[in-house]
Amino acid sequence: MAENTSRGLFTLNGITGMLIATAILLSILFFLVSNAIAIERKNSTNYYDPTPITSSLDNVKMISKDNKKYDLSNLPTAK
Repeated sequence: MAENTSRGLFTLNGITGMLIATAILLSILFFLVSNAIAIERKNSTNYYDPTPITSSLDNVKMISKDNKKYDLSNLPTAK
């Protein structure tokens, strides 16, 4: 049986590989968290206001042919 002599503590499969994988995972985590914080800050002043929808569609029935008369073009769009 051939003995495995290519093993080592600081090879890519050892501590070095573990540290590289940990660094990559931490950098991905940092990237995702920083983007989430930036998006939350950006949207914290752009809150959802349901008033245009509820004020213009109060009497719309779920199944009705009269639904086509409601104009949805005046609803606010995302900036």
